[in-house]
Amino acid sequence: MVDKRAENVNLALENVRQMLNTVNHGSITLIVQNAYVVQIEKKEKIRLR
Repeated sequence: MVDKRAENVNLALENVRQMLNTVNHGSITLIVQNAYVVQIEKKEKIRLR
């Protein structure tokens, strides 16, 4: 059971790292249920100058 959780966390971290390279202004949210990351949301904001 611990190995599945560790694998889940590692997969989530890899996805977050990839998303961080693409977000200029916005947020990344992790949704966790029963100690597992079940969803990752990325919201991008566009700044009008």
